[in-house]
Amino acid sequence: MKFLENLKKYQTAILLVLFVMLLFRSCGTGSELTKLRKEFEAQNEVLKSLPTKTDMQIEALKAEKRMIQSTDRKMLDVQRQNEIEKEINRLQSEK
Repeated sequence: MKFLENLKKYQTAILLVLFVMLLFRSCGTGSELTKLRKEFEAQNEVLKSLPTKTDMQIEALKAEKRMIQSTDRKMLDVQRQNEIEKEINRLQSEK
């Protein structure tokens, strides 16, 4: 009984304290969301700077062409170099 009497007596004060606690809690979540948004944007910039599959294919073909040119081989290699050049041009135009 005494507990209920005290509860009724301090009802306004208890509600005010709870309201203030909820207010402070809601203010903190906005700053956390801002931090998460900034982190997401930073990670998004990193992902944009990574090479694409097409970029990797172009670089691999260029490396193959350099390897063929450095080995001084016969006519078959010249044909492959031409094929590589056409493929590089095709991939760059798709990009």
